[in-house]
Amino acid sequence: MKVTNRSQSKIPPALVLFLLSPAVAELLSGSAPPLEFFNPLGFVILASLYGSGAILARELTLRWKKGYLSLFLLGAAYGVIEEGLMVKSFFDPDWPDLGVLGVFGRWMGINWVWAEMLIVYHAVFSIVIPVLLVELAYPSQRKEHWVGSHGSAAFAILLAGIVFLGFFAMTPYRPPLPQYFSAVTLAIFFIFLAWKVPSENGRQGSTNSRGPASFFATGLLGTIGFFIVFWVLPNLLSPPGVMLLGGFLVVGFARFLKRLKLKGCNDLHQFALTSGGLAFFIFLAPLQELDKTRTDNPWGMGLVGLAFLVGLLLLGWRIKQRTRITHIHPS
Repeated sequence: MKVTNRSQSKIPPALVLFLLSPAVAELLSGSAPPLEFFNPLGFVILASLYGSGAILARELTLRWKKGYLSLFLLGAAYGVIEEGLMVKSFFDPDWPDLGVLGVFGRWMGINWVWAEMLIVYHAVFSIVIPVLLVELAYPSQRKEHWVGSHGSAAFAILLAGIVFLGFFAMTPYRPPLPQYFSAVTLAIFFIFLAWKVPSENGRQGSTNSRGPASFFATGLLGTIGFFIVFWVLPNLLSPPGVMLLGGFLVVGFARFLKRLKLKGCNDLHQFALTSGGLAFFIFLAPLQELDKTRTDNPWGMGLVGLAFLVGLLLLGWRIKQRTRITHIHPS
């Protein structure tokens, strides 16, 4: 198995992914604002949890010679592991972030709408987008393993240890055995699907004629649609209706990406799609400091949004420069 030569870059891509995944999923989203995110103990836990999950998902996707669908399914499995097995928010009616979803869509001891929402959220924002961004930042190492077999095993042990610790330390709630077993089964099912989906290795898409703006708009509208379905529609529809629309959103988004010829797009198109997906959070970040109803302290979220904006602009500039050079001097 080929592993990245660490001398190719000063900062290993695995380290960047280890830190970027929790930064996107927890910091930029406002789930853990700066004073909470950068607390030393909390930072170590979040990085160990999200970072290990993202690295393992990427390494398995590469090892199995799969593509974006497999990465998404492994991200879904990660969402079940974190929310179902570790913090148990899929089942806990008093989980602090639930809001109306602690009642809406709860049946047989499971928060169904919340569970579906978090599976999709973690698949996209905790795993897929951070992986794609780091691969775009390290184009020459995109097809290489960033950690070896021993490194993968170490991250798997770290992830299992954090999940085990979180199960006992996060909340006193203990779900009934059948519900907990269902989460274990679902995580295994997603991993099995990720392993069995057809390989995209060697497949080439047709050249994409659409501009990056179309991909940016697709990512932005996808994120907005996600929050409309899971936070607005519960006030208007029944739980089965919301869950059905959530499923249609995921399938419809995937089919629309296929129509956009994602396999045939260049790095600039992929960057536009991922940055569009994060644009909603960047816009929302400074507004969170004005929210007087929050029980935590959102101080510094404006700076977080600005930092992500500057980082994406710099990465976009680098990608545009090398895309132009490749177009002028094709290999």
